[in-house]
Amino acid sequence: MMLDNLPRGTIVIEDLELGMTRHLQKQVTDEDIQMFAQVSTDRNPVHLDDDYARDTIFEGRIAHGMLTAGLISAVIGEQLPGHGTVYLGQTLKFMAPVRPGDTVRAEVTVEAIDHAKRRVTLATRCLVGDTVVLKGEAVVLAPSRKFD
Repeated sequence: MMLDNLPRGTIVIEDLELGMTRHLQKQVTDEDIQMFAQVSTDRNPVHLDDDYARDTIFEGRIAHGMLTAGLISAVIGEQLPGHGTVYLGQTLKFMAPVRPGDTVRAEVTVEAIDHAKRRVTLATRCLVGDTVVLKGEAVVLAPSRKFD
């Protein structure tokens, strides 16, 4: 189940403002982790095998980092800027693990706007409670009213 603060759609570059923020929240389930392992073919046992994962630095199973990062993509592609956005780049720093059952809040904030190139720089982060589990920066080509 996902919870967010705005309907899906598009905010064209002409309507973007510095500091504009959107988010979603999703509980990461065992099924999500299993499906991500299937789709990505990343079957590392730290994600799938309780016994194996208990003996790792994480002391238990964790979600794939890129599953968590995918929630940022959902905010960018569905809300800010939204439909019609082209992802150009993303940096990621994984700060803490996400475990099955955790509720992740993915947040995206407009940091810079280059109207001439239609490029927007976005601060991105994911949290579990008050803990930042992932942070980074995205650069996107934003949709424009001029190309409707």
